[in-house]
Amino acid sequence: MKSLAYLFAAGLLAWAFGAQAASQDHGSADTGHAKSAAVDQKGGGHGASADKGASADKHAKPTGGHAKKATGGDAKKGGAPHWSYAGRIGPEEWGKLSRDFRACAAGAMQSPIDLGGRGSLAATGEAIAFDYRVTPLSIVNNGHTVQVNYAPGSSITVGGKRYELLQFHFHAPSEHGVGSRPAAMEVHFVHKSADGELAVVGVLIDGGQENLALREVWAAMPKRAGPERTSNQVVVNGRDLLPDDTSYYRYMGSLTTPPCTEGVNWYMLKGRIEVGVAQVERFAAAVGGPNARPTQALNHRLVVAPRAAN
Repeated sequence: MKSLAYLFAAGLLAWAFGAQAASQDHGSADTGHAKSAAVDQKGGGHGASADKGASADKHAKPTGGHAKKATGGDAKKGGAPHWSYAGRIGPEEWGKLSRDFRACAAGAMQSPIDLGGRGSLAATGEAIAFDYRVTPLSIVNNGHTVQVNYAPGSSITVGGKRYELLQFHFHAPSEHGVGSRPAAMEVHFVHKSADGELAVVGVLIDGGQENLALREVWAAMPKRAGPERTSNQVVVNGRDLLPDDTSYYRYMGSLTTPPCTEGVNWYMLKGRIEVGVAQVERFAAAVGGPNARPTQALNHRLVVAPRAAN
């Protein structure tokens, strides 16, 4: 019997190629995932500095999945062109929408990927040292994702290098999969080092029990795209969304949103967390349907996979 997570994902994908595709084909304007080019970025979709158009920063955050705050740029007014997850400005067309987006079509190291395919090497990587602290809830719906922007001071250290946490955001269904099977959702923690290198930690989220750590975030989640909202009365800690098992799949990839900038260090955790059906539905409604880029060709890349337990 198919897992609940798989059924969630399948249902969302059906929505993507059904009613949502029709409505977005009629020009539904996407508030741009354009924040800064630097991050999944502290601004959102998926890279700290990589998501060039994804987010601009507060302390240099990518918004919009892998970018900074999405402002809904209009190409005619000099902003980034509109893009979406379906229809005439969907993933298959991103590379044609702007010269800045060419990597989306021509890049050889694009994300997301299937983590269970060929090209994987089992190895024990250096553990990621997470130093996530509480932060006032600062949340934005940029039209492509719902993103929580982080105050300075939280980070990860891996390979002797420190990366500052800029933001985290969500995708439904998941963008990465294992054995071509997506999860119900995926959360991306976007980080940036002092020298501008991006590192994204991804966590797959299976359908199951309500996620209590998401309650206050979901309660504050804007129902439609708009400006960032900050509440000093509510604090969150990204650590509450990490699984117990933080061993990881490691590979070099890109932002998963335009401009699809490459050179992003990806750490997809092996462990998973859960989310309730109602929580998935509420998120999908807020962003207008599925917001996951299809998996991309691995090409000649190597994926370092966690060793199986003895």
